[in-house]
Amino acid sequence: MARTRATDYDDKRRAILDRSAELFAEHGYDRASMSKIAEACGVSKANLYHYYKDKEELLFDVIRFHLEELLEVVEAADRPDLAPEARLKELVNALLEAYRDADAQHSVQINGLRLLPSDRQAELKAMERDLVKIFSDAVAGVAPQIRNTKLLKPVTMSLFGMINWHYLWFKSTGEVTRADYAELVSQLIVDGTRNLHAEPVASSRHVSAAE
Repeated sequence: MARTRATDYDDKRRAILDRSAELFAEHGYDRASMSKIAEACGVSKANLYHYYKDKEELLFDVIRFHLEELLEVVEAADRPDLAPEARLKELVNALLEAYRDADAQHSVQINGLRLLPSDRQAELKAMERDLVKIFSDAVAGVAPQIRNTKLLKPVTMSLFGMINWHYLWFKSTGEVTRADYAELVSQLIVDGTRNLHAEPVASSRHVSAAE
């Protein structure tokens, strides 16, 4: 007879993922053993294996859940009907808000994805590309002259550079709020691309976070 799944199975699994993300971010993937994870989660090692068979599955799900949440938030915030500048600002603000209280998961995504097997990397990179494509379209909206040019990718990835690394210096108690920073980042992209021009590429390609 198959073992009955506890009613709080999903909640416990999420708690394990959150604590694992903290350990991976603080100590590194290699040094965060299943024994340490079980101890940090307040469960037995045998109980931990009931949820995850190994660290690879834990790492994969930490990143997958994080990317799924980012995509969900950004897709909900995307308003192509807005004026281009307003659309971009809404997207940047939504992503920064999604990063709130997710520094560990974000750090694991940046540093841990490359440690996974190629097939699992491919699945996660496809999710990253979906996220980047939304922002790429918004960037092309405020700077239509670089749509389908070689400049769209570097500008889009520069935008992500400003957003993705803010956790290293941003303080919630500081003078600059997330909304302030969203305004700043958006304005830098708008003003910085105003006079950019490039020859169209032969065939347009989606901007890829994985390339």
